[in-house]
Amino acid sequence: MKSPKISIIVPCFNQAKYLDACLKSVLDQTYTHWECLIINDGSTDTTGKIAQNWIEKDKRFLYFYKENGGLSSARNLGLEKMTGHFVQFLDSDDCLNNAKFQISIDAILQNPSSRIVASNFKMFENNPENTTPPYCILNQEKFTFKNLLYQWDISFTIPIHCGFFQKSLFFDLRFPEDLSAKEDWVMWVNCYKNHPETIFIDQPLALYRRNSNGMTMTKNLLPDTLKAVRLFKSILSDQDFQKLYENIISKYYNSTIQFKLNLMNIKNSNAFQFIHLIKIILRKFKLLKPSRKILNWIMNSKLFSNK
Repeated sequence: MKSPKISIIVPCFNQAKYLDACLKSVLDQTYTHWECLIINDGSTDTTGKIAQNWIEKDKRFLYFYKENGGLSSARNLGLEKMTGHFVQFLDSDDCLNNAKFQISIDAILQNPSSRIVASNFKMFENNPENTTPPYCILNQEKFTFKNLLYQWDISFTIPIHCGFFQKSLFFDLRFPEDLSAKEDWVMWVNCYKNHPETIFIDQPLALYRRNSNGMTMTKNLLPDTLKAVRLFKSILSDQDFQKLYENIISKYYNSTIQFKLNLMNIKNSNAFQFIHLIKIILRKFKLLKPSRKILNWIMNSKLFSNK
């Protein structure tokens, strides 16, 4: 297999403002034998129009529209429609280093028994060329069944576009469509239940957009975490399943304790005590309400938070 075909699956839902940068990072790849499946998951913005521009620009871009069903259903449609030998998942707000495909293909051709190539990543906010260090450290040791099962969300998570997968891994595997989060965790764990040989490339070939309005920053993820854990029951021994539940309970308990400690430290800080004293004075003179906006600005300012 001298020039295997890569299928890039790009699910899209109302993120038209990021889509051009995402697809440009595909077009700029130095490896050229690929197809890019743009899956519009019922977007109500200009996603369809932007996608149309790209399929007119290059026939390797393919466009599919479906009724909104969630991220997992969009990825699953891509898995059904793909024709490549390898799968590259890429969310519509993220980007790729232009050498990712070539480096991944070269690694596979040199190690034919490997089924996954995983890379490191960096982060960005607006411009993919202005990157910052990753939010966690990835290395070869992370990519085992046990680590993915027990250490996910504790010591690391893996942006899905860090992976580069042989399509055979997805012959009988699909993303769980009843989850609105943690579906990537389920995918990684299921991929590794048979311990596939993995090549880790310690280069930032995936670029992860930091989005303060993203679901992981705004949604209560506990219900989906528990659903994901229940999905693992069929592939785990009773002992491993119990250990997983204990890990989840410990993680949320420790995060609660850390939150209380952080809150206590804030309340004991000189800055907080100073603002509290000002509030007492303002309340006494019935000036607290008209001064509330100014106080909130002070409380949320970098000057206050760094005290």
